[in-house]
Amino acid sequence: MPDTPIEKLARPSIQRIVPYSPGKPTREVQAELGPIDVVKLASNENPLGPSPKAVEAMAAALAEVYVYPDPVCAELTAALAQKWNVPAEGILIGRGSDEVIHMLGLAYLNPGDEVIYADPPFALYPLTTDMMDAVHVRIPCQDFRHDLDAFAAAITERTKLIFVASPHNPTGTINTAEEVERFLGKVPDHCIVVFDEAYYEYVDDPAYPDTLRYVREGRRVAVLRTFSKAYALAGLRIGYGMTTPEIAEMMVKVRQPFNISTIAQVAALASLADNEQVERSRRMVVEGREWLYGQLDRLGLPYVRSQANFVFFDTGVDSRALFDELMRRGVTVRTGDIFGYPTYIRVSIGTPEQMQRFVGALEEALAALEQRGEHGG
Repeated sequence: MPDTPIEKLARPSIQRIVPYSPGKPTREVQAELGPIDVVKLASNENPLGPSPKAVEAMAAALAEVYVYPDPVCAELTAALAQKWNVPAEGILIGRGSDEVIHMLGLAYLNPGDEVIYADPPFALYPLTTDMMDAVHVRIPCQDFRHDLDAFAAAITERTKLIFVASPHNPTGTINTAEEVERFLGKVPDHCIVVFDEAYYEYVDDPAYPDTLRYVREGRRVAVLRTFSKAYALAGLRIGYGMTTPEIAEMMVKVRQPFNISTIAQVAALASLADNEQVERSRRMVVEGREWLYGQLDRLGLPYVRSQANFVFFDTGVDSRALFDELMRRGVTVRTGDIFGYPTYIRVSIGTPEQMQRFVGALEEALAALEQRGEHGG
């Protein structure tokens, strides 16, 4: 056996990384509980599924998978540039918007550079920071929202990337156009502000900012979006970033060759052509959020009003214990302890039938925990 432990060979910054913990897969739940019907409301997926046009395009492309995919996603990039009226040279397609975050880190972070993000964060922000041996600057949320004044006050000469998730995961909150405008006026030009808008399509608040305006103006910003949520292509892993051609030029240098499969490219392109896809998804989520608020009001459970396809709320009990009770009833959610809120859970908005199933399971689970005398921690 080697004398040197393998961890001694790894970079110290890599040893600090806590691996991402995904939502519990349906197959895993069924393996534990048997072949029951599982309602997965843990990962903010779209149960309506992809556009029929996307399914048709994928089927047609299967015969060509022996050929390497287009390395620059030319058709998809052109379609996105036209849709959003931004320069094609500033668009990067990634394996989900996660990979675009990874590209930003590889291209712009040096050891000791500072990365500002809200606490609790999306997992990829601290992961990328650690990966590049950069410095975490965590700004606690105020009233479940990004505190952009505190973000601005935290900027130093070492600040390089600033992540603003809007809507924020796990709370579903946004920052208004006025707040964003005021914040950007305080950001020096050695910083890149990254607006992570994975849940953009579900927003219906008129105060939501048009961040692409800053891209068109040539400001040092990047806007991230995805095909995983409203377009229901999570299993294909495809998202994109829009920024200035100058910022993108450095990111292209670290992009992996052929990073997006042919199947993912044609599915995304076809999805963009289906104008009803987003509207179907948006309508289900907006109606589902309002219905769930009513149920939580009835149960006396405080919640955060959301602009995303999930709701974050206080159950008053230990979220891990509640998770176990819900899982026994065939429903999975995301526990709040991983975000620093041990009595909260995050539940994705599903179909009306799934939401009714969830609320029924929630009432049963809470009653079971009350019977056992388990209360909030």
